[in-house]
Order: sequence, then C-alpha cells, then structure tokens
Amino acid sequence: MVTSPVQDSPSAAPRRRGAAWELWRGLAARGARLLAGLHQTWRRSLQLRVVTITLVASSLLVGGFAYVIANKITDILLENAVTDARLRLTSGADYTAKQVSLFSQPQEAQLQNTIEGTVNYLAGGDPQQTSGVVVAITADDHPGILQTRSSPAIDVRPLISPELRAAVGDGNVAKQIRTGTLTGERTKYLVYGSPVPTDFGQIEIYYFVPLARQDAAAADARTTVAATGVALVLLLGLLAALVTRLVVTPVRVAARTAQRLSAGLLDQRMAVNGEDDLALLAASFNQMATNLQRQILRLEEMSRLQRRFTSDVSHELRTPLTTVRMAADLIFAERDEFDPAVARSAELLQAELDRFEELLTDLLEISRFDAGFAMLDAEPTDLVPVVHRVADRLAGLAERVGVAIELDVPTAPVIAEVDPRRVERVLRNLVGNAVEHGEGKPVVITLGADETAVAITVRDRGVGLKPGEEKLVFNRFWRADPSRARQTGGTGLGLSISLEDARLHGGWLEAWGAPGQGAQFRLTLPARAGDRLTTSPLRLVPADAALPFGGPRDGGLLAIGPGAGGTLAITPASTGDGPAGERAEARS
Repeated sequence: MVTSPVQDSPSAAPRRRGAAWELWRGLAARGARLLAGLHQTWRRSLQLRVVTITLVASSLLVGGFAYVIANKITDILLENAVTDARLRLTSGADYTAKQVSLFSQPQEAQLQNTIEGTVNYLAGGDPQQTSGVVVAITADDHPGILQTRSSPAIDVRPLISPELRAAVGDGNVAKQIRTGTLTGERTKYLVYGSPVPTDFGQIEIYYFVPLARQDAAAADARTTVAATGVALVLLLGLLAALVTRLVVTPVRVAARTAQRLSAGLLDQRMAVNGEDDLALLAASFNQMATNLQRQILRLEEMSRLQRRFTSDVSHELRTPLTTVRMAADLIFAERDEFDPAVARSAELLQAELDRFEELLTDLLEISRFDAGFAMLDAEPTDLVPVVHRVADRLAGLAERVGVAIELDVPTAPVIAEVDPRRVERVLRNLVGNAVEHGEGKPVVITLGADETAVAITVRDRGVGLKPGEEKLVFNRFWRADPSRARQTGGTGLGLSISLEDARLHGGWLEAWGAPGQGAQFRLTLPARAGDRLTTSPLRLVPADAALPFGGPRDGGLLAIGPGAGGTLAITPASTGDGPAGERAEARS
C-alpha cells in the first residue's frame, strides 16, 4: 500500500508566517520596553552611571595591563626554552660531529650504530623514554644509505616542516614551533635543527623540546592575572558604589525635602551629621528653608491682611455710597431745573457713582476669589439664550460706537452644567472689551460644542495686541492703551474676574492677538461639572489670521492664555484644523 505525502493547505504557510511575525513583534516590543526601562534607570540613577563608568574604565585598564603582563610572562618562558634548546643543540651538534668524524664513507657498517648511540646519548641515554626532549639525526643527502634515527624511536618527520628542512639543509641553524603527536598525546614542540658537517657530506640534528610545562606555567600566570584583575575591578566598582552612595544619599535627601517644601510642608528639614562639606550643604539647605518659610509666612500674612483690608473697605464704603447715591439720584432727577453747568455736573456725578459702585462690586468679588470663598452654583443651562441676552444688553453700546455684533450660534439648544450668572458675566466682559477695541468693525460671537465641552469665542478686528501684551491681558487693572478713554466705564478687573470664573468651572479662558489683525478670546467649559478638559470645540486662532514669516517657527503668532492648572501659557498658535491642532491648544 503506497501512501502519498501529506501536503499543507494553501493557507497554512501564510498562517505560520503570520504566527512567526506576531512572535517576532512580541519579542521586539518586549525588548524595546526593557531597553526603555534600562535607559530610564540610567538617566535617573547617578550612582548607577558612576559605578558603570568606573567598571568599564577599570576593566579596560586592568584588561590592558593583564594582557601585557601575560604576554610578557609567555615571552620569558619561551625565551628560556629557546635558550636551553639552543645550548643543547650546540652541544649535541659538536658531539655528533666528533662521533662521525672517523667515517669517510656513509656505507660503512659502523656508522649506523654510531649515529644510534649518539642519538640515545644526546636524548639522555634511555632509548625507551616516553617523555621529555626528542633527538633525531637525519641525512637528506643520503636517504637510501643513512636512516633517520631518533630517541625515543618514533616518527619525527611530520613535525619537520619543509621550510625548516630546507633552511637546515642550506647550512643554517633554524627553529619552529610545531604541534603534533610524538609521545602519545598532542603537544606543542620547539623544533630546533642544525647542520652537522662530515667528511662524506652533511647530516642534520634536530631537537624536539616539549613546551607543555611552559604552556601550563603561562596558563597559570594568565589565570592568576585574570582573577586578580576581576577581583580588582569588582573592588573598584564596590568602592565607587560606596563613595557615590556617600555623596548621592544626602543629595537624594535634599531632593525629597525640597519636594516636601514645594508641597507646602514648610517645617521639613535635613539632618546635619558631622562637619564636612555634606554637613555644610545640609545646614545651608536648612537655613534656606527657614528663610523661605519665614518669607512665605510673612507674605501670606500680608496677603491675608490685604484681602481683609480690601473686603473691609469695600463693605465700609457701602454705607456712605448708599447715602451719596440717594443724594445724587435726587439731584440727577432735578437736573432740568439747574443751570447747564450744574446739570452737566449732576450727570458726571451720576456716571462716576455708577462706576464707583461697579468697582466696589468687583473688589468684593475679587476678595471672595482670593479668600477661596467663591462657590459655583452649576445647573444645566442652555447657552444659546445666554449669548443672545449678552448681545442684546450690549447692543446699545455697540450702536453708540458704531460696532455691529454678529452671532454664530446653533439653532438647537447647547446644554452644559454651568453657573449661568458667572458665564454671562464673563461674556459681558469679553464682548464689552471687543466692542470698545473694535475700531468700528464687526464683533463676532461664536458658540460651539462637542460631547465633552462647550466653547464661546469673541472675535474683534481692532488694533489687536502688541508683542508682550498677551502676558498682561488677564492682570488686574491692566489696560492695553492707558491714554485711551474708556467707552464702557470699566473697572479694569473684568478679565481678571472672568479668568477666576473660568477656573472655578474647571475651564479655560485663552487669548490670541496680533497687531492690525484684532484679537480673539476663547472660553472653554466642560459640558458636565467636574469633568477635566482635554480639547476645545472651537479654534483659538481665527482661520483668517495671517502668519508672518512663514508661521510660528519663524516667530509668528502666539496663543496666550491660562491653562487648566491656572498658569499663563504661551505657545505657538496653530492655524491647522483637526484634532492635532486642538490638542496642541488644549495643552497651552
């Protein structure tokens, strides 16, 4: 019965290749993670770097010295063996020449016996020896008459190379190191040959000196040197680790103490041991921490007193302001019966009292933020009516200065969990500033939303912001142009309060501006209270913004605004659409 071989299906080979590829990918990923972990450990551990560098440097240095010393010992042993073999060869050649000088023809019967006795004598007198120096006499000129004799009686011809035989045959003393089997085991031999002149021609004498003892001595020397070197390298590594630990441990303690200090634990100090440089470092660090604690406590006390003073003054001014307001309202109501100059004074008094009252309200609000008493009253709110309400309230001011307010809002409701009073106040401040600096050009309010966030942008095309002014836009009482008269009678605290309102929601308030291109503010709030923002539904940089000199890389526009952590960030503005640009802005 004949059976046919089993063949794989057409899809079996691709499956095997796919499994092998998946295995290779898994091994590569595991190796990459291991390398990444080692690289991270290398970067983080000063002690590891110092010990590794010490081990590598000491290994190279000790290895070089060990190599030189081992080679020197080997050379000395070989030189001693060569010297001994040369002396033996010289003496043996002289003795052999005397023994064969009595013969003038190689056919004489006694010549073979004489050569055999000479070989045995030169080898130590024991033709049965199985170790030690091997002596051989050959006659290449008379191969059919004189036979090669050696003591002990072994075949030495494989160890005599043609080069060595030719050199000796030319009348020179020559040597070689050859490895072969003469006495039962493979051994390295020093083969030394010399010509012996006779009356009937030239014969050659060879000494085969075993180098096993020299090799063993050299191996022992190399082992001893290597073991000493390894022990020395390990001791150097241990010493480097101990010394580095003595230095790194106080630095690590200082780093941990500094981290605790930065976390607000101002009573943390380092232990001072001894009077060396590390003790001086610990004492200086403790003194610095004490001074910082004293300064921080003093500044906190001054800040507390300042906040309390602002709050108290604002509250205390309420009573006289109410009285002055009542008197001013009475005078303002009767201004038509006064002279024109007195009537104008009544109008100015009424306007300044309105501004004074707004300033007190803003100061009280700022003091609540500073004291940490501001509370968020979040509720599901449709932001579309909020935007319309702000636009309607500022329509009169916009008409007075010749600025049109344009709305770009969805027709469907945009629901978010926010504090409507605070969001409306932020929008009033942003739109009021845009109208005031709009230079008669339209102001566009845009509302956008996605699954996680809502955003409102206020775009004007006025004078814009000069380089460096973006860092100051959210500062208290800051004005872009101090010589410019306000149209809205603002207090200078609007953007500061707006920034605090955005932070209270867990949102962002960001600004972009460029000279001659206007400015755009973006308010981004989480759709659900308490969520963390990662992206914004709307772009911070307008799509019609021009990037001079080829974009941000050549010193283009900047996106400025407080990040989620409350710090003012400055990043290159991206004009590209898509999630990448939004993520770049979200990190600002």
